[in-house]
Amino acid sequence: MAVLFEPFQIRDFKLKNRVCVSPMSQYAAIDGYANDWHFAHLARFALGGCGLVFTEATGVCREGRRTHGDLGLWENGQIEALRRITRFIQSQGSAAGIQLAHAGRKASERRPWHGETPVDAEDVRLRDESPWRAMGPTNEPYGEAWPEPQAMADADIRGVISAFGAAAARADAAGFDVIEVYAAHGFLLHQFYSPLSNTRDDAWGGDFDRRTKLPLAVASVIREQWPEHKALFFRISATDWIDGGWTIEDSVRLAIALKARGVDVIDCSSGGLGGPHPVPRFPLGPAFQSDLAGSVRAGADIATMSVGFIWQAEVANTVIKSGRADLVALARELLNDPNWALRAAAELGDDENYSKWAPAFGWWLDKRNRVMAKLGLSENLVSPTIKK
Repeated sequence: MAVLFEPFQIRDFKLKNRVCVSPMSQYAAIDGYANDWHFAHLARFALGGCGLVFTEATGVCREGRRTHGDLGLWENGQIEALRRITRFIQSQGSAAGIQLAHAGRKASERRPWHGETPVDAEDVRLRDESPWRAMGPTNEPYGEAWPEPQAMADADIRGVISAFGAAAARADAAGFDVIEVYAAHGFLLHQFYSPLSNTRDDAWGGDFDRRTKLPLAVASVIREQWPEHKALFFRISATDWIDGGWTIEDSVRLAIALKARGVDVIDCSSGGLGGPHPVPRFPLGPAFQSDLAGSVRAGADIATMSVGFIWQAEVANTVIKSGRADLVALARELLNDPNWALRAAAELGDDENYSKWAPAFGWWLDKRNRVMAKLGLSENLVSPTIKK
């Protein structure tokens, strides 16, 4: 069996394989509530054979959303629609995960197809969507021409910590198996641990210990509310790729502290901080962030997940086989092909005759192949020649 399709044990739960669906924001929620779009979007990845299916970034409080269309879990009424999704994912043998998030100074942004710029009067006029005041470690804006966020007071920070804890309890009520904390890509927790964006001089900023105080407090409060047998992931930007910024050595040190607070897996991405800093240069290439995951895995003795530019089955399998990560996460490739995991299993020799597919699909596809073989046709044949 290819290592990509070996089970993976996390606490009391065993993933059926190492293929995970990375959170992908759909910007389709209304007041944070999931709907049929989210059900259909996520259900197809479970049908497609992925071992772990994550929701998109889900706001722990209303002001912590990135856009008006983000999912939320700040009130009990949002639980039931998510419970419908988790039940279906689990019925297909996959695990259901939720990514909890606070956008910090990136909040109050337009949806991507509306410009990825701050919400303003045009959004009020066209969509009846009003801007709100973002918060951050300081009043430094996320980008040029962005409004100045509110520098968070001690009470604001403690309120965010409590919001993560309350959202974790709701995630449990909704039936999720895994929580991932979004602490990457310039979201609030990344804003606090990076020395480039956190220039505070109080208990929440300054040296490494004070800059990492918030993410560590979030891990602790979630573990207080999240059942012991359920897994906790943390997604970090393992490096800012900017001189003077967060480094891979910092990530190893943070991962050790997170592990001590009950975190099971570090999801290693990178970059995305924003602000008045040079645009980082990424060493783009297949699985280019897997070396970061490998460094954290070795240095902190913790399981890792690698994400980014993982398109091919053999590349994904090699990331696991090489020991750089325990799991791989895919996003846009799965949008292009929700059945990627099942096709990868066949490509790596772990599935014959569509045995891994749901019977309602596999039976028909196997029958199609038998007919095509009998006719001497190729599966990739676009337009067969019709005998006249």
